[in-house]
Amino acid sequence: MAVRLSAPGPLAPIAGVRLASVAAGVRKPGRDDVVLLELAPGGRAAAVFTQNAFCAAPVTLARRHLATTAPRYLLINSGNANAGTGGPGMAAAQACCAELARLAGCEPDAVLPFSTGVIGEPLPVDRITAVLPTALAGLDARGWNTAARAIMTTDTVAKGHSVTRDTPHGPLTVTGIAKGSGMIHPNMATMLAYVATDAAVSQTALQRCLERAMGGSFNRITVDGDTSTNDACVLIATGQGAVAVDDLDSPAGETLQAAVDDVCRTLAQAIVRDGEGATKFITVAVEGGRDEAECATVAYAIARSPLVKTAFFASDPNWGRILAAVGYAGLDNLDLDAVHVHLGEVCIVRGGARAGNYTEAQGQAVMAQEEITVRVDLGRGTARTTVWTCDFSYDYVRINAEYRT
Repeated sequence: MAVRLSAPGPLAPIAGVRLASVAAGVRKPGRDDVVLLELAPGGRAAAVFTQNAFCAAPVTLARRHLATTAPRYLLINSGNANAGTGGPGMAAAQACCAELARLAGCEPDAVLPFSTGVIGEPLPVDRITAVLPTALAGLDARGWNTAARAIMTTDTVAKGHSVTRDTPHGPLTVTGIAKGSGMIHPNMATMLAYVATDAAVSQTALQRCLERAMGGSFNRITVDGDTSTNDACVLIATGQGAVAVDDLDSPAGETLQAAVDDVCRTLAQAIVRDGEGATKFITVAVEGGRDEAECATVAYAIARSPLVKTAFFASDPNWGRILAAVGYAGLDNLDLDAVHVHLGEVCIVRGGARAGNYTEAQGQAVMAQEEITVRVDLGRGTARTTVWTCDFSYDYVRINAEYRT
């Protein structure tokens, strides 16, 4: 059961993008599991991919294709990751791209493949290629919502968000969808996400915009500490709107960045809210660090600790687990007397020890809530960062124990 998360309302179309979702029976019959996204000529795309050394065949191929030509199509399947499949897996990804290119009249390099699902299973190429004519015929600018559902695996709720912002040159719109529920931990993106804007954006600015947005969204979430083999995030700019951006520090560029940040942050938090078996949404805010990197180190030590996460599930204010995580995060010369920890608005640790006026009842009241903030002040600088995570419940174990059955 996702934590205060519902499926998005109608997502705003982006001029120059059309989508179709079809059922290929990749893993389960009767549900859409292949998405085709078409980008009109003249559009641009930027992307970031997993840093997992065992990256999936489609990740390797998408990187290669993106480096050679502007994409015309994104081909996404759920139910099968096409990872850990060696040479046959690469051949399968290439075959899907080649057949779509033949049908659409473009070069295979203009197709970016993406897969998500079970690792180590052969990709059913014939099932995917068989539905490509139907997908091409069904392309629709309003296809974002159905696409958000089709890319789901263990997700319980489709994830999407749209924003429209005014600029002196006219409005710009950003729409995005994402999937992710488990195997979520940043070493790039930790999920699949596709975000598009109708603004015209230079290639350099587009890549910078995506990387900036990642730093405050998809690279600040964790569900279980595992980085997927298939992570990818793509930012598309069609150039069919009223706004042009060459410099992100210009007024239009700042507006674009804020809009992309908004969409990515909303999608990232939705992934955590829908974490496998999640019952609590937890914000870990670390401040008073020497730099943002050490704040992130402490935040992740807390956010990925199984002992901390199970305490949240039990609504147990076992603050010693949080303090232990801060201690083993590995900061040099940490002054324990300067460390303060708050649970919600309740100070639980002051000067490296239990706060004198703290009571178990205060902590229990905070831990019983569905949304909880842990705030740590390291007392050694001015840097800060925020990480979002969820609890570990019985259902997390059940979902992952039964994932392949």
